[in-house]
Amino acid sequence: MFLIFFKQLCKEQRKLSPFIYKHRTLFSRSYSSQTMEESIPFTKDFLFRQHFDPYSSTYTYLLADSNSKEAIIIDPVLEWVDRDFNIIKELGLSLKYAVNTHMHADHITGSGKLKTLLPSCLSMISLKSGAQADISLSPMEEIKFGRHRLVCHPTPGHTQGCMTFVCQEQGIAFTGDTLLIRGCGRTDFQEGCSEELYNSVHSVIYKLPDNFKLYPAHDYTGRTVTTVAEEKKFNPRLTKSLNEFIKIMNDLKLPRPKMIDTAVPANRKCGLFDVHTEKE
Repeated sequence: MFLIFFKQLCKEQRKLSPFIYKHRTLFSRSYSSQTMEESIPFTKDFLFRQHFDPYSSTYTYLLADSNSKEAIIIDPVLEWVDRDFNIIKELGLSLKYAVNTHMHADHITGSGKLKTLLPSCLSMISLKSGAQADISLSPMEEIKFGRHRLVCHPTPGHTQGCMTFVCQEQGIAFTGDTLLIRGCGRTDFQEGCSEELYNSVHSVIYKLPDNFKLYPAHDYTGRTVTTVAEEKKFNPRLTKSLNEFIKIMNDLKLPRPKMIDTAVPANRKCGLFDVHTEKE
């Protein structure tokens, strides 16, 4: 009896699979990150949202103090500013900072547009990024919102200006492109350096407690979060020796990012770069 039921279940699943695949974007968007996050043991006054851009596979993070309503946003994407603005308004938040983990090459930051919609918002990026911002972040500087704070740790290698933002109380870190889930950012442009990236991960990120959750700037396979312990054990690149890692990175032969010629100039100016004006 069970075998008959199991065969019927498999048959129905095969019928449904093409529909799910065809409408995978709809399914991924309708699956709210809030559902997953209910199990995360954050303090009750810490609001966390993880949003996704399917075109560049970028994660944007909205954090807030639920009591004071002060909020920050990490790695906003220009095309999704309206979404971010609406959720900020719906939740009654006051956006204090728009922060970038580094100067992106695959999308234009939404920081500049958010500043036009929310004039009290200030932009932030590492001083070493070479990008314009209201506040240029220095090593170990703190980003405060309400009673919460992130500490800025330089983690260069993907770019010279990469930073990892660590919230000790909540046991989380935002690693940008320095450390991805079972991977890492490329090192073949924007003054990238494989040795620096390797050292950044091992001397900063891997020194965090093993149970810390790591939230990257991108994921291309649908994963949303990892931990320090997982990456120490399973990361196929960063579990290798330095020399092996450098060889892996040199052999990647990745194509040039499609948006780099537009994104980098725009992101140097907080996402407010006018292509036509610049060319004239």
